[in-house]
Amino acid sequence: MRLVLVLGDQLTGDLSALKAADKSRDVVVMAEVRDEASYVRHHKKKIAFTFSAMRHFAETLRKAGWTVAYSAYDDPDTGRSICSELLRRAEEFGAGDVLSTECGEHRLRAALSDCPLKVEVLPDTRLITPPGAFADWASGRKQFRMEYFYREMRRRTGLLMEGDAPAGGKWNYDHDNRKPAKPDLLMPRPMRHDPDAITEAVLDLVAREFPDNPGQLRPFWFATDTAAAKRAAKKFFAEALPDFGTYQDAMLEGEPFLYHSVLSVYLNAGLLDPMELCRQAEAAWREGHVPLNAAEGYIRQILGWREYVRGIYDLEGPDYTRQNGLGATRDLPGFYYTGDTDMACMKAAIDQTMEHAYAHHIQRLMITGTFALLAGIDPHQVHEWYLEVYADAYEWVEAPNVIGMSQFADGGRLASKPYAASGAYINRMSDHCAGCAYKVSVKRGQGACPFNPLYWDFLDRNRAKLDANPRLAQMYRTWDRMDAGAQAETRGSAAAVLARLEAGERV
Repeated sequence: MRLVLVLGDQLTGDLSALKAADKSRDVVVMAEVRDEASYVRHHKKKIAFTFSAMRHFAETLRKAGWTVAYSAYDDPDTGRSICSELLRRAEEFGAGDVLSTECGEHRLRAALSDCPLKVEVLPDTRLITPPGAFADWASGRKQFRMEYFYREMRRRTGLLMEGDAPAGGKWNYDHDNRKPAKPDLLMPRPMRHDPDAITEAVLDLVAREFPDNPGQLRPFWFATDTAAAKRAAKKFFAEALPDFGTYQDAMLEGEPFLYHSVLSVYLNAGLLDPMELCRQAEAAWREGHVPLNAAEGYIRQILGWREYVRGIYDLEGPDYTRQNGLGATRDLPGFYYTGDTDMACMKAAIDQTMEHAYAHHIQRLMITGTFALLAGIDPHQVHEWYLEVYADAYEWVEAPNVIGMSQFADGGRLASKPYAASGAYINRMSDHCAGCAYKVSVKRGQGACPFNPLYWDFLDRNRAKLDANPRLAQMYRTWDRMDAGAQAETRGSAAAVLARLEAGERV
């Protein structure tokens, strides 16, 4: 007999390790080990979701005829690490071999390779990209661009294709997906699920064992099994997908979800299948229920970005999270955990993050991410914050989005330019600025939106590394046209903001 390892982000019935196992004699091993629960200070809701989803999946496997050796976090016999738990179960059941589906994270891959058991690692077939396909695509390229990988994936899968051409004649409808939302729009809400007895027990455990971790634990409304996650997906496709594309970059006070699916937490844990979601979005368009820009925008998030960042993560290796191409060294401000800031956009994004363990991609990239970029925050600290606070964050999907895209710390390996912006972008895409203590129209000096002087200061202090970037040429020409007095005042305003950050004062 063999042990079959199933991790907390591998909660999929046709997982390759399960498909290769024999339920009549092999034993599934699942464990809530301390190393995985504490390698960063995970959001309370993230831990609760993971433990509850694992326990529900274990019950599903048992009902399907599997023998499951499950170890709860508060069981004194539970091993501290995945390897120690495998060793314990190997001795208990007299097993010497382990079947495993490839771990998503380099950290766990290394831990399993060092484990003194014979571990057979099988490919993760839940990915849309076949093994080795991304490396083949990337071979010989000095720079990677998601758009070209995405087109290859469209051709490979046939999604939104009409013969050899993209549906509608264009590959990408992102230009149509940048409309700001208005508060009077009728916005659906993601499906909420009442905790059952399993989840309530987990919530009590998290409250007891992780009292100092960030975030609010209750109310808890995530789905914790595949059936519930599929109901949430069905609701999204019926109610929100039609307007998802148009308003996917918008932000509104008091509206944390807008038309977003909030399905990534389920998808990244294995409760939903990425190709199935893409097919559902395509079908909704072909049946006339949603416009093409909505279906294409949603499919691009999964088929494009999600698969692309996994390829980057696998290719770049375990040192990727330590890259710091712009030499940023400031510590992450404490208000990233408290929301204690006068910047309305930052407060909104952080408050909802702490409440829901969720923020949509523009809030992550263009609000909390952009501020960290402009302020020169250590990208590894930024990476760890995102890994901690979002329920859908696993290093393979989070790190490239933060290190490469948000913080441009990989020197342009993933993204073609830094995603830097002043307050004007935030004002265009949100209603945050109207109620902010700062004035977005003030560029520098007293009362200026901190994003404004920090934006120009970021470009100025990083000029040696960014000046040759063609996508920033216009911005540098604009900076050069400013008179010396305006430049000096801008630098002074930025320095004042940064000094308050370093002193721990309210910004």
